[in-house]
Amino acid sequence: MATIRDIAREAGVSPSTVSRVLSGDSSLSVQEETRRKIISTAEQLQYKSVQRRQTTKAAQLKDYKIGLVTFCSEQLESEDPYYLSIRLHIEKEFNQQGLHITRTIRWVNHESYESLSGLDGLIVIGKFEFDPYNLFFSRIQNVVFVDYSPDENRFDSVIVDFEKVTTTALDHLIGLGYTKIGLISSRDFINRFGSNTGFESVDQRQSGFESYMKQKKLYMPEHVHIGHNFSMSTGYQLMKQAIEKKNLPQAFLMGSDPMAIAASRALKEAGLRVPQDIAIVGIDDIEMASYSNPPLTTVKIYTEQMGQTAVRMLLERIGGREVPLKVVLPARLIVRSSCGANKSQFSETVG
Repeated sequence: MATIRDIAREAGVSPSTVSRVLSGDSSLSVQEETRRKIISTAEQLQYKSVQRRQTTKAAQLKDYKIGLVTFCSEQLESEDPYYLSIRLHIEKEFNQQGLHITRTIRWVNHESYESLSGLDGLIVIGKFEFDPYNLFFSRIQNVVFVDYSPDENRFDSVIVDFEKVTTTALDHLIGLGYTKIGLISSRDFINRFGSNTGFESVDQRQSGFESYMKQKKLYMPEHVHIGHNFSMSTGYQLMKQAIEKKNLPQAFLMGSDPMAIAASRALKEAGLRVPQDIAIVGIDDIEMASYSNPPLTTVKIYTEQMGQTAVRMLLERIGGREVPLKVVLPARLIVRSSCGANKSQFSETVG
């Protein structure tokens, strides 16, 4: 592709003169013969300005059909804003790029592989297994997974290291003097696309909690309560169960902010105070976290950047990048009142 320097060399003028002529700079004083020669040379070399190249690229991208797969129903998104936020920021980034999502596929409807027909690119939110030999899926060369990395040698992915997030939260609680720490969280569920089946697996928050607390010789399995999702209702019910056992720890790490907020309500209903009786730390930093009573200490997950990064990675793959990339975004400890700490003393980024 011809550059301004190529035109300048052929026309026997400086690159700055070429640039000003081609941009239509009326303040430039140059002989008409030189101006014509520059324009003629640019045409012969089939020069395209950056703006024209970008316009052409955008026009080509608009012809691509992009699919978005999410395992969440609209109801689940309302209960756990984590995946909702990722989806909304993916859609926002596409809009800012002047593009749009051709098809949104919710796994709750148990869509068949035929729903992927004709797609040029795919962003997958959540934990899915795809049949690599399925004709409809195998034809899609550009696939980005968000919040899951099933095969880093084949697919782009954007993830968070939840084991590191967990140890950061635990370090904070242990640093405050808590030794009896419980966990209320959820199992993972890996969805098999194209069917209504899947299988459970141990979530990184649970595995990270167990290994780290065992390492510190502080692990107490009776204080670990694991549900089937990260919703408010699950957090509430699991905390109620913990209270009924009448053997509560000094603090709880919660698998998500919605779980933490609902668990705090269960504690309040039982006449227990946060953080005076039980300290609470969540994971997410949803908007409601700073407005809960008391305000929730949490580890911030950058869902906006997860969505933005996924879109940009997909466009890079469509643009020709062949090597798959795996991006692990950092997280950040946000200290508020629910853990019983002086928030001005603490601030930490999880790399």
